[in-house]
Amino acid sequence: MCATTVPTTKADVRKVLVVDDQEDVREALRLLLKGAGYAAEMAESPKDALAAAAYCDHDAVVMDMNYTWDTTSGREGLDLIDNLHRQCPSVPIIAMTGWSTIELAVEAMHRGACDFITKPWDRKHLLEILNKYVGSESASNGRASGLETELAIARKIQRTLLPQPHLSACGIECDCASLPAGEISGDLYDFFPVDSERVAFMLGDVSGKGIGAALLMANLQATIRSRQDLAVYPSKLMDEVNRAFFLSTRPEHYATLFFGLYDSSRRSIHYVNCGHPSGVVLRRDGEPELLESTASVLGLFKACPFKERTVPVNVGDRLILFSDGLSEARLDDGDDDWVIRAVRALARTHARGLAGSLATAAITTGKHNDDVTVMDIRIGA
Repeated sequence: MCATTVPTTKADVRKVLVVDDQEDVREALRLLLKGAGYAAEMAESPKDALAAAAYCDHDAVVMDMNYTWDTTSGREGLDLIDNLHRQCPSVPIIAMTGWSTIELAVEAMHRGACDFITKPWDRKHLLEILNKYVGSESASNGRASGLETELAIARKIQRTLLPQPHLSACGIECDCASLPAGEISGDLYDFFPVDSERVAFMLGDVSGKGIGAALLMANLQATIRSRQDLAVYPSKLMDEVNRAFFLSTRPEHYATLFFGLYDSSRRSIHYVNCGHPSGVVLRRDGEPELLESTASVLGLFKACPFKERTVPVNVGDRLILFSDGLSEARLDDGDDDWVIRAVRALARTHARGLAGSLATAAITTGKHNDDVTVMDIRIGA
């Protein structure tokens, strides 16, 4: 039988991202949080923090304001708050520093932090602050009203519809990072075991942005989920999904989608690429292979052929899928091949966390004007 591991959900354990460049501080906070019933993930630098936060599965961030090159001004911490708040605007950020000043505290909260503590911290006070914000509406929209409140609710509903960002099933491990350009995303990702030997996965991008795109995304996801019985036949599934999507949306609406099925008994991936950016199979030796489009986008035509292809994979190979928010991040610079270079370079140093690192690279080095979603599928024994 194919073993499936689904990570603990947010409803079960509250998860805190701790960011500090001192190992003893991280360990002290880990023990404190564990004793209070929190799960803690550690990051030792702003770069590591942004990669971890790209999965958007944290309930709060506790972060230092000073790092390697600047131990007093808090400039690195302020920049990190900016980026974290942009990546996951609904996640409360609690800033901490041993060089606290009123000016720095005010600036941190102006940038998006919800509270501020000093080092050395008071254990009871720190936990009181966490309990105040984790699970509380005040963390994300305490000062919001009207449209901002509605968008905050929409973000939470969307995160509920999407699966947890980590899955282990049928000999593969899958991670997915998704960073919206605005308040909510029009990108879709999903994965689910089909039977004892096969697991399905998908990554898509619907036309438009904002709430309208998010509704289209939810419609497409529900359509695919309702026909899971066809998941073992990707081309047939896409034909059914296309017909339903065409009939339920306006003529100008469409979606790109990569739908794949991993078969552990045959060590193969069967896929249909509906006008989506080419997936990258990164072989164990570092050589890339592109899985290019095999069919038209979904929703433009009531009937069109959906060609299915098969690619063999081996232990140590990985498949990286992404939305055009990643592939076009440097399009204005004329750098069309940067994704392949980034995948190969980052994969050498990231046995895990590649999806988050790629998503972060897209929004920190390119123009973040589109949703960025990255899926990393690793083939195991």
